[in-house]
Amino acid sequence: MGETNGLERYALLREQRPELFRNEPGGIEILDDPVAVAAAGGVVYQDRYLTLVRDPVRFPDGREGTYIRSVGTTVEAGCVVVPLLGGEVVLIEHFRHATRSWHWELPRGFGTGGLTDRANAAKEIAEEIGAAVSELVPLGVLHPDTGMVGDRVLLFAARIDAVGALATGEGIRSALTVPFAEAEAMVADGRITDAFTMAALLRARLAGLAE
Repeated sequence: MGETNGLERYALLREQRPELFRNEPGGIEILDDPVAVAAAGGVVYQDRYLTLVRDPVRFPDGREGTYIRSVGTTVEAGCVVVPLLGGEVVLIEHFRHATRSWHWELPRGFGTGGLTDRANAAKEIAEEIGAAVSELVPLGVLHPDTGMVGDRVLLFAARIDAVGALATGEGIRSALTVPFAEAEAMVADGRITDAFTMAALLRARLAGLAE
C-alpha cells in the first residue's frame, strides 16, 4: 500500500469510525498531528477482512512512539457460535493457516457488511455446518486480544436440528457432536486450544446452557 493511500485511508477511518480513536484520561493517547501520522504510517495494510493500522501515540509517561493494531474492515462485529444439537455441542475440525494445524473449534466468522448480528451468526452456522438455526441465545462480548486487536466479537449459542454439509472448501474436514462436559474435558486435556472456543463454552455454561 502506497504511503499517500495509507494516510488517506487512515483519515477516512478516523472520520467514519471515531470510536476507534477515542482518548481516555491516563491512557495511551493517539496523536492527530499529520507529521506524526505520516511518520507512523497510518493504514499499512487492508483487505476485505482486516485493516492493519500503525498509530502515532503518546504514552502516559510522556514518551512518543507508534503502536500497531488490527481492526475489522467492516463495522459489523464477528461472531462465535456454540451449536447445540439435542443438548450436545457440535465441534468442527478446522485447518488453520496461521498455526499450520488442525483445531477442534466452534463455528465463527468475520462480520458481514449489511447483516445484523443475529443474521451473521445464523449465516456462519449455515455456511460452516449446513445447519438451520431454530433459536439464538446471545452470550455477550469478547475482546480476543486487547493488546493487538481492536475488535469485539459477539458470542452466541444456537439450537439446531441437524448437521448438514460441512464447508470443506474452507478447511473443515469433520464435525463431532459431544456432551457439554466432554467439550469441557477437551479444553482441560488440551485437545481444544482455540481461545474463541474456550471463551464461548465458558459463557454458555455460565448462561446455564450446559445443563
